[in-house]
Amino acid sequence: MRLRALLENDALGLRLLGGEDELDRTVRGVMTTDLKDPSRYLSGGELVLTGLAWRTDPADAEPFVRILASAGVAALAAGEAELGDIPDDLVEACLRHRLPLFAVNESVAFATITEHVVRQVSGERAGDLAAVVDRHRRLMTSGPAGGGPEVVLDLLGSDLDLRAWVLSPTGRQIAGAGEPLEAGLAATLAGEHLAATRTGRRGPHRLSVAGTAYSLFPIRNTGRGAAPASRDVRETVLSDWLLAVEADAGDWPAARLDLLQGVTQLIAVERDRRDAARTVRRRLAQEVLELVQTGAAPAEIAARLRVAAPVLLPGLGTAPHWQVVVARVEWDQEAGQAPVDSGPVAQSLLEEVLVDPAAVGAESADRIAVAHSGDEAIALVPLATGPLPESEDEGPAPALGLHADALLASVRAPLSAGLDGDGRLTLGVSAAVHSAEGLRGALEEARHARRVAAARPGRVCAAGHHELASHVLLLPFVPDDVRRAFTARLLDPLRDYDRRHRAELIPTLEAFLDCDGSWTRCATRLHLHVNTLRYRVGRIEQLTGRDLSRLEDKLDFFLALRMS
Repeated sequence: MRLRALLENDALGLRLLGGEDELDRTVRGVMTTDLKDPSRYLSGGELVLTGLAWRTDPADAEPFVRILASAGVAALAAGEAELGDIPDDLVEACLRHRLPLFAVNESVAFATITEHVVRQVSGERAGDLAAVVDRHRRLMTSGPAGGGPEVVLDLLGSDLDLRAWVLSPTGRQIAGAGEPLEAGLAATLAGEHLAATRTGRRGPHRLSVAGTAYSLFPIRNTGRGAAPASRDVRETVLSDWLLAVEADAGDWPAARLDLLQGVTQLIAVERDRRDAARTVRRRLAQEVLELVQTGAAPAEIAARLRVAAPVLLPGLGTAPHWQVVVARVEWDQEAGQAPVDSGPVAQSLLEEVLVDPAAVGAESADRIAVAHSGDEAIALVPLATGPLPESEDEGPAPALGLHADALLASVRAPLSAGLDGDGRLTLGVSAAVHSAEGLRGALEEARHARRVAAARPGRVCAAGHHELASHVLLLPFVPDDVRRAFTARLLDPLRDYDRRHRAELIPTLEAFLDCDGSWTRCATRLHLHVNTLRYRVGRIEQLTGRDLSRLEDKLDFFLALRMS
């Protein structure tokens, strides 16, 4: 039903306080709340009823309305029974966010409005469209045996003559009815969707490609891990699926838009189900990562790998080779802007990037185990071993490895649109290793490769182990006891001094070496007077017994910092 229809019924006791230009919005449901943040219970299109018990201060209005607007609710109706006249701060907040606001007369119960809206919405969904939605719901809620998103898309084609596809944020086809979408076109649609979402435009997003019209509907995560509607869009834009329909939704009636909205919600349920299956793989990756980073014994790491191999490569008889991939998503930070939690973003994105772009369906990601540590996402990728060449009768089979540039070739364009001028994705790939002993070296190798990628221009960059300098290749494979002894002898005196005196000798040493021993450039970088810099370097030499004018001592410090 339309919002303006609510004003035509005097029995509802509604008075419009703002939003005259938005009265053609469609109401798809009704919800009563007095929570400060009801986002987890909103799916879009609701008429929200509130008694204003959440409002304890005029400043409460702005965040409450922002949450509702971000969730895509149709309108807000506030009761006058508690406070009398609706507060001006609430009226102004609704005007800023273009959210229609109604006042509910104190003589009218919310139950009366709820009953009317439910009856009207149910009535408008009667007939053939209601039957289609009901068929979809029964199929989707019957479990995997129901056929998943493909069955829903088949019904869209047979009942409404609509061709549609479910796409990942990189443009990979998750599901489709009939002929698959051409890869280049799918990447274009995904890029347009990401760009439109970043600008804050509400779906469906409409565009024309080679004379054919498409409408793009967001499929938002609705499970336990779903981000609240008030969260920064950058925390979800690179992980949400989309529904691409070959049609122009601009002239669709409200009933058909309502149907497609219901379809996206049903597909979101399937998305949640498949995401839940990733929990085991993520936990395996997290356990192995923690063992590697804490310096656990190789035998303990090997035991965890033996557990992981059957889960990631069912039916594999022997332990596979492994590669490590490290990814990081970084956003430009403006003054006063809340930081973006980039670790989960990178984790979801890396799970998608590592899937073969030619693979169709969500199950192709079942061999990917990705953890996150801070802002980094770290993937443990098992490599099935190929057959031995005919000329050989013994020795290990060759591992089929990942190549950094190939990973990003098909996803660079859509992801660049999603990063939208203020974000970067950098990725590093290690060489393949065949044992637990090599896993720590592979992790450091992948991290070094990612730093190489970060030094390059562009929004989406990758580097592999073959691009690393010789010292970077050697460092990960230095035995742990040698590394600890070497770094402790050189750096512990400086760390102790910094801890006692807050002298920043370690940062000074790093900057001095990065500037190739140039006093002027280093002082400028650190915003110090040259004499202050000379004093600090002198203190470093005094504490360590080294001479930073000697190449050998500079090299020792350089290696110690890289290994620490």
